[in-house]
Amino acid sequence: MCSRRTTPETIDAYPFQIHDLDVFDDEMLHHLLSSPAFDVPGLAWSMQDGAAPAFVERVRAQLPAERLPIFEQALHQPISTVCRERARRRLLKALFWDLTYWKTPELYEELTEGERLHPELLRQLQSEIQDRVVLDAGAGTGRATFACLRHGARQVYAVEPSPGLRHLLGCKCQQDPLGERVRCLAGRFDALPLADKSVDIALSCSAFTADDEQGGEPGLVELRRVTRDGGKILILAPRMVDLPWFQGRGFQHVSFPADGSVIQFRSFEAAVRCARHFYAHNRAMLDYILSRRCSAVPCSIVGVKPLNDYCWLQVTGKDG
Repeated sequence: MCSRRTTPETIDAYPFQIHDLDVFDDEMLHHLLSSPAFDVPGLAWSMQDGAAPAFVERVRAQLPAERLPIFEQALHQPISTVCRERARRRLLKALFWDLTYWKTPELYEELTEGERLHPELLRQLQSEIQDRVVLDAGAGTGRATFACLRHGARQVYAVEPSPGLRHLLGCKCQQDPLGERVRCLAGRFDALPLADKSVDIALSCSAFTADDEQGGEPGLVELRRVTRDGGKILILAPRMVDLPWFQGRGFQHVSFPADGSVIQFRSFEAAVRCARHFYAHNRAMLDYILSRRCSAVPCSIVGVKPLNDYCWLQVTGKDG
C-alpha cells in the first residue's frame, strides 16, 4: 500500500520517445500545450530530428495562438545534438506519467493493484461511504472505486481523463457485479462532468496534488462544486509535500501506522516489469526482486510512502 512515485531521474528509465506523444487525443494534447508550465521550445527542439509531419501539424493545430510563434521559432532554431537530447529528456520526464496512463495503461494497472490502501483507513471511512453517492476523481483503473463499492457506496462516478485507463476500468466493471453501480466518465480535476451538489463524497486516491496540473486550486473548486452541503472531500494518500497546502485550506490529516508495508505485485514477472518501467533508477529494487524471485517488495526498498493516510474537508453552504 504505497503512494505514487516520483518521476524517474535518469534517462535510461524513460521507456518513451517523442513520437509517443502522438498517443494523446486532440483534447489532451491541447490541455498539455495550454499549460503555462509546458516547455514549448523544448518540444520543438525535440522534434527537430525527424518528427512525423502529421504530428507537427497536430501540435500546430492544438497550440494556443499566442504560443505558436514560440514553437515555430524553436522548431527552426539551429541547436546542437546535446542540447536537443537534453530538451528531450526534460520533456519525457515531465510527461512520464501522462504517457504511462495513455500508452501503457496495462502496466500501470499492474503497479497500482499491488499498492493497497491501508485496511484501517478503509474501515474508518466506511461510515462515510456507506449508502452514499461517491465521486472518484482521477479514478485510474478503479483502485478506490472498487474499495468504495466493497464498503457500501450506493453509486460511484469514476472520472478519468485517460481512455486507456477508462477502458480497463470499464472492463473490470463488466466482470464484477459491483460494477453495475459505477459510471465511468471522461473528465479532469478542473472540468468534472457532474452537476452541482451531485455527490455526497468527492474523493481522489493518490492523484490529486497541490499543483494546478494535477488538481490544485481549480480542482478544489470543482470538488467543492459537485459535493453536497454537509458532504466531504477526501484526498487519499496525499503527497507529504502537499500537506501544508491542504491544511491551509481547512483540511484535517489522518494517518495510521504502516510499518512493514509492501507492494504486492500479482507475480514475479509483473514485479520485474514494473521495476524496470517505473523504478529503473532504483537498482536496489530490481536486485531485491531478482535475488529472491519474489512478488512482494517492502516500501522501504522501493522508497515510497505507504497508502496509510488521508486528508478530509467538510463542505458547507458557504463553500458554494
